Amino acid sequence: MKLPPLTIGPFTAPVPLIQGGMSIRVSTSDLAAPVAECGGIGTIGGSSIPIDELKADIIKAKKATKGIIAVNIMFAMKNFYNLVKASIDAGVDMIITGAGFSRDIFKIGAETSTPIVSIVSSPAFARLAEKLGAAAIIVEAKEAGGHLGTDIALRDLFPKIREVVKKVPLIAAGGITDGYEMAEMMDKYGADGVQIASRFVLTEECSVSDAFKQAYLNAKKEDVTLIRSPVGMPGRAIRTPFVEQMETGEELKTKECKYKCLKKCDHFYCISERLIKAKDGNIDEGLVFSGENVFKMKEILTVKEVFDMFISQAESVYKEPLAS
Repeated sequence: MKLPPLTIGPFTAPVPLIQGGMSIRVSTSDLAAPVAECGGIGTIGGSSIPIDELKADIIKAKKATKGIIAVNIMFAMKNFYNLVKASIDAGVDMIITGAGFSRDIFKIGAETSTPIVSIVSSPAFARLAEKLGAAAIIVEAKEAGGHLGTDIALRDLFPKIREVVKKVPLIAAGGITDGYEMAEMMDKYGADGVQIASRFVLTEECSVSDAFKQAYLNAKKEDVTLIRSPVGMPGRAIRTPFVEQMETGEELKTKECKYKCLKKCDHFYCISERLIKAKDGNIDEGLVFSGENVFKMKEILTVKEVFDMFISQAESVYKEPLAS
């Protein structure tokens, strides 16, 4: 059965799939625009990006596609509101935000007619986000890559949030690697769509280094671990020499913070520095965020091939869920 579209605010994506916004410079316009062209929602990772660079990348993406372009910005960023306002000024279609919770973001969204999509990991925050005006809610569970707000698995967490969110689209995120799982979340669990991130790292269009992609391809199940992050939340990453140093308690603090990116930072290492190292190919010293199920993915595809795979697999088993 054909998958339904995903409508968020005034925007309708023909394919109910959001590409996760990965930072720093993991998901740029080079990835987001092709995703939008394929009918999904393409997302630029906007955290810890200079404002002028972010605005230019949004404009580049919007010129490259008539599809939907979002920006994901962590609330934990020191210049969160400036990044949000700059993104809106540059013409982004919607803002996706997590890693903390902002009430004021909904006022900005209402004033500028910009849909705000909240990433949550608990029923309480989902209920609050809907009440305050979220245009959609993403349920991100423990299987996700990067910063995590819960240790509960997606199939346990999603039903609890589905019970309290009634008025806006609810999207499942965390560990989804193929179209069969996409259909399962939509059919069995009542998701209105899914968000997928790690699968899109292993695409030709993703602009990370080849070494970064090889770290994904080479990862075994036991290589994916939880790390401590200066953001104040646990993070899911691939075990690299840097992560192993962290695990032994080795002193990793930098002498001087070049980025000053977070509202509150534990300063035991510079997360911006480590993410940039990994993106540029220095895997030994870098931090490689990934989802829990990265070990299941063993090939680099084009964005179109990923969409073709997900759609064909999902539609081969999808049955429209019964009305609640």
